[in-house]
Parts: sequence; structure tokens; C-alpha cells
Amino acid sequence: MYQTKCSVNVKQPILWPITPDSPKSPPSYTSPPLANTLSSPSSESLSNRSYIRLNKSSLLSSSTSKTPAAPKSADTHKRSFFRFHSTTSSSVGNSSTNLSPSHSTYSYTSMGQTDSNVKRSQSDIQTFLEKEKEKFIERIENPLRQNAALEDFELIRTIGTGSFGRVLLVTHRQNAGEKIAMKILDKQVVVKMKQVDHTLAEKKILQALSCPFIVKLMYTFKDNSYLYLGLEYAPGGEMFTHLRAFGRYTEDMTRFYAAQIVLAFEYLHHLGVIYRDLKPENLLFAADGYLKMTDFGFAKRVKDRTWTLCGTPEYLAPEIILSRGYNKGVDYWALGVLMYEMSAGYPPFFADQPIQIYEKIVSGRVRFPNHFTVDLKDLLKNLLQVDLTRRYGNLKPGVRDIKEHRWFKDMDFIAIYQKSFPAPFIPRTDRENYETYEEQPLTVSSTERFPREFAEF
Repeated sequence: MYQTKCSVNVKQPILWPITPDSPKSPPSYTSPPLANTLSSPSSESLSNRSYIRLNKSSLLSSSTSKTPAAPKSADTHKRSFFRFHSTTSSSVGNSSTNLSPSHSTYSYTSMGQTDSNVKRSQSDIQTFLEKEKEKFIERIENPLRQNAALEDFELIRTIGTGSFGRVLLVTHRQNAGEKIAMKILDKQVVVKMKQVDHTLAEKKILQALSCPFIVKLMYTFKDNSYLYLGLEYAPGGEMFTHLRAFGRYTEDMTRFYAAQIVLAFEYLHHLGVIYRDLKPENLLFAADGYLKMTDFGFAKRVKDRTWTLCGTPEYLAPEIILSRGYNKGVDYWALGVLMYEMSAGYPPFFADQPIQIYEKIVSGRVRFPNHFTVDLKDLLKNLLQVDLTRRYGNLKPGVRDIKEHRWFKDMDFIAIYQKSFPAPFIPRTDRENYETYEEQPLTVSSTERFPREFAEF
């Protein structure tokens, strides 16, 4: 999701290290009842899904408790930190959801490829990715800097708040038809929460990316008190909101959205970037019904492995929890979690306390709903694989193990990349898909704050 928050009354971030002295957990969220669930879903309840900046003590303490009964409330607190704190509107299920009448039979049976076409496409894709890598390195070495000022924009309204600031919907004064999601970060809060490195990395990486399934960074600048990121506006809202309205997606819909994430990961990983924050809250709908991945605060360039403990509890890979060091494999684990959640309506690992979620993840035991097809189950078993030497996406063939799996056998990834295939769901853009917030003025200091910390912004 777009994220942030600024001005005078900045909320405290949701940081929950689970230690003996601090056994707190984020506020829980629950999901609406589902028509089809596991054979015994009542034994588990949907968990908190707030961002959690982990440390080792948070994973090694707190005892296991029996999982409570399934929730009956339709309350939908988000699993978010430095993200929208919005909840699903009561009208989402009707006016904002515009599913194609043929969604139940939506398929890709006419999108198959011959073996020769597959080989040719793989060669073309590799050549394309190499060129994109050259462009990425050039942009990283010559980053975008100070190409606008706040006075260049007409502020419309707040469309999201977070721990460090807020996101405003704005238009450029020279082009009133161009809507921008202006992410405004409070320098003081970023420094206080020790997120300077993540903030600088987000800006540096995002301005160098160019992918149809990733939001573009169009403007960047700063003043004495704030940092500004002008992002491509996705008017359709978050997948989290629409998925809760649907209950769950059909497998064909899941396949359509998963294909876009696979292509985005193929692009990012070829550039040496891991994302580390995949979840429905961070996937936005463009007007054409395709996805835009947002929130690159945890994105990182990794040559070999990294050990940073960060992420969202339900989406953490086992190797993150166990502090073993990790690489791109964590993104493919998260892909498996997302595909499961899209198809089932809830994540594969959930509990009331994060420590309980971690125990389930590390165990590697996954229960599938009865309505999952054999092919979907097989792919998920290979993505939600604790053993890194067996996890798809992390093996020698790389992402090809996923793209060439029989669950994707009728998927034309080239057509998806070119957006030449109609989306199964077009969000209504004649209404606001983001919640309304109380406006707060921006208070800019007369002197520059933290010039050394944000010299590279």
C-alpha cells in the first residue's frame, strides 16, 4: 500500500518485539466468514498482520499457547506498519467491486505456447532483462534528485496514513490531469525509529526501477522537515480491500495476479534486489485491473545473503525466523503465502500471537482447503518449502520452475507483461477506493533538520 504519515500528531509505529519483558502483540484482525474453508477451520483464528521489526529475542521467547477458536467478527484490522490504517468500507462489496460476469469460468485455455515458442521467449526474456539491468545500474549510479518542490503540486486530500507520515493525493500544477500519490515522511520520526537506511534504500531503488507491475517514482524532493516521494497513483485501491469483499478469488484470478508477481520478482531478482514485503496490502489495482507493487521500504540489493529480521509475521520465510541468512528465496516463499491467501481467503499460517505463527511456519506443515486443485497444491508445496534446496524459485532453473509448472501451463507470460489480456476484475474508479482521513497541516521548520542523515536523499 501507499504509506506514511506526517505533521504534528504522529502516531507511534507498530513495533512489537516479543520478549519476556514485552509480551505485547499488535491488534488482531479477523476475516469475514468464508463459504469454503478447511475441513476444521474453527480450530484456528486469523492473526495480527502488523509490520514487525524483529530481533532474535522476539523469536526465542514467549511460550506456545493453544490456538483459540475461529473468529466470528468481520472486523478487518490491517497487517500494516508505515502503511494505510484504513479499513474496508461498508460499500466495498457492492459499488467498488466490478467482477466480470464470466469470472467463474475465467481461464487461459487459448494462451498456450509451443515448446519452440517457450524457448524463444526465454531467450528474448533473458536478453531483455540484461538490458534492464544495465539501465538499473546506470540509474542507481546517477539517482534522481530534487526534481520538484511542494509548491509545484495542488494538494487534494489524504489517502493514507502511517507511522512516519501520510500520503496525499495531489495533482501537478502544470498538468492538472496527472494524479500523484505524494508520500510525505517526517524526518524526525524516521530518525527516531531508526529507519533512515530503509528510507534511503527505498528511494534509491524505486527511482531506478521500470516495471509495469511496480509503482513508478516520478518525483522526489525534501525540505527542512519532510521527505517527499511522488508515486504513480493507482486508483483501484488495495488488493486487501477487494479480496476481503470477494471472500476469495477463483484459481484463474489467482493465476492472473500471481503471474504478475512472478514477472515482477523475475525482474527484481535479476537486478539483485529482493522485495521482502509481499502481501495484499502492498498490491494496488491500476485502472486497467492489473497490479502495482508498492512499498519498497524493505527492498534491498543483495549479492549473496542478508540477515535483517524484518517483515510481516504471516509472510516470513523460515530462514528469516531462524536467522540463517537468506536471499531471493524469501520472496518466493511469500509468493506461496499470497497465492494461498488469494485462493483461500486467509493465509496458510495464522494464530493470535506472532510466536505461534513462527512455530507453524518453521514446522513447514500446510493444510489445504478441499477446493484447491491438485496442481495448485503441488505448486504451493514447492513454494512453501522449508528446505531451500527444494524450494521453487531458489533452484538452478530459478523462476522457470514456477513459470513452467503445470498450474501455469496455459499462461502466456508475455501477454501478461504486455497487458494484452483482459483483467478478470476492473475496479471502479468513478469513486474513491481509499478511505477519507482528517487533514493535518504540514509544519515546515525554519531550519534544516538532520542534514547529515538525509544528505543522499
